[in-house]
Amino acid sequence: MRIHQINHLTLFEFIDELGDRLQTLLNKKKADTLTSTENLELEAIGELDEIFSYVNAVIASKFDVL
Repeated sequence: MRIHQINHLTLFEFIDELGDRLQTLLNKKKADTLTSTENLELEAIGELDEIFSYVNAVIASKFDVL
């Protein structure tokens, strides 16, 4: 995770490596070659993505950006 500053907002985002890993896991899922361990990893990254999206939306709404 990294913190990204946009004007007066401080937002959370994945580091590039985590975004790349997410894409790799999604590709493996699409190809039906995902292991059970990788599936758990994909679910965990997905949950983090949802949390970051929610937190960023709350932060942005405080400044009436969205």
